[in-house]
Amino acid sequence: MAGMYGSRGAMLGGGGVSDGYEVGSKRQRMMESNPYFAVSSGSGGYQPFGYGGGFQPPSFPVVRLRGLPFNCTDIDIYKFFAGLDIVDVLLVNKNGRFSGEALVVFAGNMHVEFALQRDRQNMGRRYVEVFRCKRQDYYNAVAAEVSYEGIYDTDYLENPTPAPSGPKRFDDKDQMEFTEILKMRGLPFSVKKPEIIEFFKEYEVVKDRIHIACRPDGKATGEAFVEFTSTEEARRAMSKDKMTIGSRYVELFPSTRDEARRAESRSRQ
Repeated sequence: MAGMYGSRGAMLGGGGVSDGYEVGSKRQRMMESNPYFAVSSGSGGYQPFGYGGGFQPPSFPVVRLRGLPFNCTDIDIYKFFAGLDIVDVLLVNKNGRFSGEALVVFAGNMHVEFALQRDRQNMGRRYVEVFRCKRQDYYNAVAAEVSYEGIYDTDYLENPTPAPSGPKRFDDKDQMEFTEILKMRGLPFSVKKPEIIEFFKEYEVVKDRIHIACRPDGKATGEAFVEFTSTEEARRAMSKDKMTIGSRYVELFPSTRDEARRAESRSRQ
């Protein structure tokens, strides 16, 4: 990673300009001036793109990135999307640690379409997933960041209400139905069963019931299904969610025999 991009991001500190990229926090200024963020614009308000009153602007131009390197900076994301007009980059932290995910807001939906075409391209040695998400995901992430830093600023959020405490702030995985099977996502393409067994070494895994998912052409999808000795054991193993194998954050999800079977039959085709 550093070899490819140098350590320029590290030298920048919080703000400043490097290679023409402005990195300082533009979020508040943007929320005040960008039509996509306007909560309500009065009759004399700013009408974006010549939309008359009563028309909604097009969908909010934001994408989510997953699988970013630990030492990723805003600059790396600007370079990954070189040529596209980025309005904001939000690196998503969980409990004060970078989660390997980011939300990127573009100047318009055409930029989003081009951004989605960069799905699974590499940043350094890692492939990065790019997919659509919603305005609310972005707001939730901004609110989580603000509450984590403890800077509830009443000018910034109209009616600040403390975010729910605890590590799983916007995570509904706890509410999902568990079986004895967990799905892993974001694995290195080269992963083998012994690495998965090692990852879950504190838990009781059924060793011959680990399935690494592949596409029909034999390439790994970055997903795997792992069976534990009981539903309770699978629930306990969820504590490994967002831990790493190699240099990649691995996400865990409750799954089902049915989903695991479908993935196995796809791999065999």
